[in-house]
Amino acid sequence: MAKSSADDEELRRACEAAIEGTKQKIVMSIRVAKSRGIWGKSGKLGRHMAKPRVLALSTKAKGQRTKAFLRVLKYSNGGVLEPAKLYKLKHLTKMEVIANDPSGCTFTLGFDNLRSQSVAPPQWTMRNVDDRNRLLLCILNICKDMLGRLPKLVGIDFVEMALWEKENTPSVSTQRNLQDGPVAETVTESALKVTVEKELVSQAEEEDMEALLGTYVMGIGEAEAFSERLKRELLALEAANVHAILESEPLIDEVLQGLEAATNCVDDMDQWLGIFNVKLRHMREDIESIETRNNKLEMQSVNNKSLIEELDKLLERLYVPSEYAASLTGGSFDEARMLQNIEACEWLTGALRNLEVPPLDPSYSKMRAVKEKRAELEKLKKTFVRRASEFLRNYFASLVDFMISDKTYFSQRGQLKRPDHADLRYKCRTYARLLQHLKSLDKNCLGPLRKAYCGSLNLLLRREAREFANELRASTKASRNPTVWLEGSTGSGQNVNAADTSTVSEAYAKMLTIFIPLLVDESSFFAHFMCFEVPALVPPGGLVNGNKTGYDNEDAIDDDLGILDIDDNDSKTGKSSAELAALNGSLQDLLDGIQEDFYAVVDWAYKIDPLRCISMHGITERYLSGQKADAAGFVRLLLGDLETRISTQFGRFVEEACIQIERNERNVRQIGVLSYIPRFATLATRMEQYIQGQSRDLVDQAYTKFVSIMFVTLEKISQTDPKYADIFLLENYAAFQNSLYDLANVVPTLAKFYHQASEAYEQACTRHISMIIYYQFERLFQFAQKIEDLMYTITPEEIPFQMGLSKMDLRKMLKSSLSGVDKSISAMYKKLQKNLTSEELLPSLWDKCKKEFLDKYESFAQLVAKIYPTETIPSVSEMRDLLASM
Repeated sequence: MAKSSADDEELRRACEAAIEGTKQKIVMSIRVAKSRGIWGKSGKLGRHMAKPRVLALSTKAKGQRTKAFLRVLKYSNGGVLEPAKLYKLKHLTKMEVIANDPSGCTFTLGFDNLRSQSVAPPQWTMRNVDDRNRLLLCILNICKDMLGRLPKLVGIDFVEMALWEKENTPSVSTQRNLQDGPVAETVTESALKVTVEKELVSQAEEEDMEALLGTYVMGIGEAEAFSERLKRELLALEAANVHAILESEPLIDEVLQGLEAATNCVDDMDQWLGIFNVKLRHMREDIESIETRNNKLEMQSVNNKSLIEELDKLLERLYVPSEYAASLTGGSFDEARMLQNIEACEWLTGALRNLEVPPLDPSYSKMRAVKEKRAELEKLKKTFVRRASEFLRNYFASLVDFMISDKTYFSQRGQLKRPDHADLRYKCRTYARLLQHLKSLDKNCLGPLRKAYCGSLNLLLRREAREFANELRASTKASRNPTVWLEGSTGSGQNVNAADTSTVSEAYAKMLTIFIPLLVDESSFFAHFMCFEVPALVPPGGLVNGNKTGYDNEDAIDDDLGILDIDDNDSKTGKSSAELAALNGSLQDLLDGIQEDFYAVVDWAYKIDPLRCISMHGITERYLSGQKADAAGFVRLLLGDLETRISTQFGRFVEEACIQIERNERNVRQIGVLSYIPRFATLATRMEQYIQGQSRDLVDQAYTKFVSIMFVTLEKISQTDPKYADIFLLENYAAFQNSLYDLANVVPTLAKFYHQASEAYEQACTRHISMIIYYQFERLFQFAQKIEDLMYTITPEEIPFQMGLSKMDLRKMLKSSLSGVDKSISAMYKKLQKNLTSEELLPSLWDKCKKEFLDKYESFAQLVAKIYPTETIPSVSEMRDLLASM
């Protein structure tokens, strides 16, 4: 008999190598043939498609539990085993031996976790029945020991399996091919790793089975004879049972009679029950009808109760208390009665809100009573709004009229009085809540009220500003400064020591200090009082222009509401933008006209001293920068208009001064330093003294215009007499530099023009000195110029042979030019001195002249040495010594 593959150690080692790294232990490995049957055609086994496979049973210890697996391994192209499939034995539910295989070696294994149950499971074919039994017994033992259950067996005789196990347990002979030849060796089943220590039946069950089989005479080994005998004994037993039943016929008849009597009683009872059932059904229907009517009545009672409660609530909403009706239709608006009026407003607002949908149920809104009551409340609202609006308009006008009629309230001769609106705001605040309720009742009523308030208060503010400005100008003592600074016809001896006019700037600053915080506060109070929905920008106790506002009173906390321009609040909603637009329109009405008094102060200050526009511009700019984040929109507009007005007036002064400068152009021939040069230095010094804050740009623009006109006029005047143009220019540019040297060190704009004048001065000096040198030594430098021109076209050796440039010509020229050179130099000095009016410039000009002459003579000497190497001329050092001695 061939050796079983279950005993093949090499096969076991190959399987262990294939699953190396999985920490699983091989229990049994055996070769099989894999094929597939067809569902519904089990007679065709498909043996022609069999494939060689190896089935391996393996276990893996995990903690206190042990897992069991059935592995399918296949042969690769190189004949090496590799894992193909893995089944967990805990999912094994059935082991079936194929009945159509006569050999009994083909079986299938059923698992409950296969993905597709519609595909026929693979069929495994063993070499013989012994191999099949060994594999199946090993699987059963593992399931019983490790899983505690057995799979279902189909087509396998359990007793036959037990008998085979008992016969094959003692020993199994295996053959090993050793080096010395085959040796027979007897080993137990445990040595082959086939686990059969625990039988399929217990010892007690086996003894009972042996005792049972021992009662039979025939041997237990003859299975077929034993089966036939069992069949015969079963038939005999069934026959005995039938005989016993036939012998008990009388008893059966009695039982049948009793059953018939019982059946009759049951039929009678069924009839009675049917009758009772009909009666009970009718009674149940009557009871249900009564209950339905009772439920309807109960529901109707509950609904009526709820309806009464809802109607009571609705009546409460519709009820108008008599005291509120009296206050709304005819009550007084005196301060003592304001609490009752406010309560009536609150009640009216709540009543109107309660009749809206929601909170009112939509079904109520169409009721006639609700519509009538809503109409009544609307009539009350209109009546109250009309009465309150009329009262407030008259109240605002009477308050302002009372204040205007009291002359002691305003500034008077010899006494400047700061406006004080504390009492006015206190009286207005009494009606602040009333205005809020009027807004909630009718938003449209606020428009006329705001116009009335703005119109009344505008009269008061304009009167205060006018009286204050008039007294401010009357009480300020300042002598008038000249407005003509750069006029050429006034002579150079004009008195430019202007009087001190600082009181003018102080008066303007006082005007802003008093009224700008007042206007900001009025704007903020107006926005708060007239219920504008705008953000509060100035925190309580905020600063205006870096200083505490001029009004430290109880209104500071309530009224510090700064108002943004619409452009500064683009991120707000459309509603806020509309509110801001309405507010700025109202502020225009509130403060319009007050700017005229500020303009009057500016014009007055300009007439006294135009240069004070510089300091007033700085003061205005400081206030404007301080108001950008916390002022009302109109206040910023006012400050911007003031700044524009000041800039316009100062621009007018600058234009007039420029016209004065241009008048010099139309005068008779000018010599020496023009008068506006030193006067401009005095003017610039004075302007620098007046600069405050951000007025530097204004002054720099004036400097630019002044100096540009001065330089243009200077060039035009110089062109009237070209002969003396350079002397005229260098004297005036030098005077400009000398007069502005100190200022140019600290003022960047003047430093730029200083450097421009310096360059123009150097150019004029160079032209004038060159003219004087060429006048005295024309032949000498013309000869040098000819040589230089020819050197571009011919070699230096050929130049002495050119016409007019021979050595003889050179000697003649030197004789005529350098004989009596000291007299020529003296004449050059006298000519330089002759037309110069500024004697202080002569030393520096003479030094420049000598340096220029030496540079030109040195170039001439180098040319002579290169072209005429044999000729001798006075050396440069001799000429330098000659110039130094003069």
